[in-house]
Formats: sequence, C-alpha cells, structure tokens
Amino acid sequence: MRGPRYHSGMSEARQHRKGRPGVVALAAIAPIWGYSWVVSKIALGYAAPLTFIALVTAAGAGCLFLVLVATRRSLRPPPFRWTVPIGLLQTALFNVLATLALSVGGAGRVSVLVYTMSFWLLLLAWPFLGERLRGLQWPAVCLAFAGLVLVVRPWDIGDALGGVLAVAAGLAWAGGALLVKLMECRTEADVLALTTWQLAVGAVVLSAIAVMAQSGWPHWTGTFWLCVGYSAVLATALSVGLWVVALSSLPASAAGLGTLAVPVVGVATSWLQLGERPAGVEAAGMGLIIAALALLAVYGLLGGGVGRAANEGFCLPPVID
Repeated sequence: MRGPRYHSGMSEARQHRKGRPGVVALAAIAPIWGYSWVVSKIALGYAAPLTFIALVTAAGAGCLFLVLVATRRSLRPPPFRWTVPIGLLQTALFNVLATLALSVGGAGRVSVLVYTMSFWLLLLAWPFLGERLRGLQWPAVCLAFAGLVLVVRPWDIGDALGGVLAVAAGLAWAGGALLVKLMECRTEADVLALTTWQLAVGAVVLSAIAVMAQSGWPHWTGTFWLCVGYSAVLATALSVGLWVVALSSLPASAAGLGTLAVPVVGVATSWLQLGERPAGVEAAGMGLIIAALALLAVYGLLGGGVGRAANEGFCLPPVID
C-alpha cells in the first residue's frame, strides 16, 4: 500500500525553487569529486589505502564539527537509527571499497565504475520511493547506461578485482543515499548535522579497520599534506554536505543521474595529469554520458524535471522500524 505522497501539497513553482540548491550543489560537486580521484591516486603513493581514507574521513568530520561550533548550531546528532547505517554505508563501506579499488586500478576507470551508483539508486528509488522516470529521462538513462558499458568494458576481465570493488562501492553509496531519502520521509534532520555525524561514524569505523590492518603511518611530504587537505576539506567535508543538500532538494533518481558528470571529469583529469589515456571505446562512452546529461538538462528546462519528479515521489511504509 502506498504511503503519503512526497511533497504532495507543494506548488509547482515552489518545488522548482526547492530544487535549485540541489542543482547548484551537483554543479559544484562535479569538478571537486572528479579531480579528487586523481588526488587520491597520488596520495596512495605516500600512504596505505586504509590509513589514507581513515585520516581523510576523520579530518573531514573534524572540519564540520568546527563549523557547527563556529555557527553556534546544535551538536546534537540526528536519530542514530538513521545516522549510523548511513555512516556505515555511505562513508565507511563506500570509502573502503573505493579506495581499495583505486589502489589496484586507474583513477579514471575507477571513478567511472563507482558511479554505477546512479543506476543502483534508480533501481532502489522505484520500489522504495516511488520515483518513476518520464519523458526524455528514459533515453537519457539508456544513453548513460550504454556509455558506462563502453567505459567499463565488461568483456575485458583483466582488471576484475578493481572493477568488482568499484561497482560494490557504488552499490554501498546508493544504499546510503536511499536511507537519506527514507529518513526524510520519517523525520526532519539538519543537513549539516547529518553530514557531520555520518562522517564521524565512518571515521570511527575506518580508523578501527586501519589499526587492525596495521596499515602503518604515511610519508608526511608536502604533496601528501596537500592531498589530505584537498580530500578532507573539499572532497569530503564540503562535497558530502553538498551531496546531502542535493538529496534533500531533488528526487533520488535526479540526484543520482546528476553525478554522472563526475566520472567524466575524473577520466579527463587522470588523462591530463596521470597520463591515463582512455581508449577509443572509452572516449565514445564518455560522449554518450555527456549526451545523456544534455537530455536531462533539456528535460528540466522543458518543465518536466525537478518539480514534477519531486511531486510524484512518495514514501512507502517504514522499512526500518
């Protein structure tokens, strides 16, 4: 049985205004997260994967706690029944899998595989949130899927481990994103507080894993410090906050598809800085993804995007009670 419709009483104009912060957030995320794969790949030359990601996550959480204090906002966490599983999936498990994948694979390729998250989220949003695709969204999804297939090249099994880890990271991320949307249907939570505490949960888990794995201390060079600073402040503290804003302002399906620009940036920057030149097939795949994003943009401009999708999504009866 269907639950109450999501934002059912909201006017079309108000829904579009509500979606604007999410669109801006996704536009800011794309270059930051896209280049962060190159930064992380460089950093792994100075530290073990688990040490690096535990350090970055803890530093990112610390930055956000300072922001909470500086802005005189409450340090009270959102309900732990939501915050803990979100932190475990969207921070701890995702970061472990993605960083291990990056340690054995190229930055550009891994960035694309991780963003199969968008398709996992589309599949999860349909039964759990009632978000259905319409109009130009269907050919956009088909183009994006074809593009990812060309970039992933499933017929090439030479890098199986890195590929499996990266796709699993995308699934973990999608699960965490779904929990954020389900939480919004049940209770209200401050975006900054949720971001801070989910990072804190992830930092505790990742630090414990790093210690148990005895992954050792990093080599503290100037380059490594810069990598940690970028990853902690921009790619973690700022961008995770922007991601939660996007999830809060947009339907899950729209937020997930909006991140498809990130792997394109990741592939391009890894090519320019690391010399990871994509093959002709991969280049064709990136072109298809860009075409898919263009279709989604046109759909939004024609008035069928944020407002309508947000209005038609609904929350099913609680699955975590």
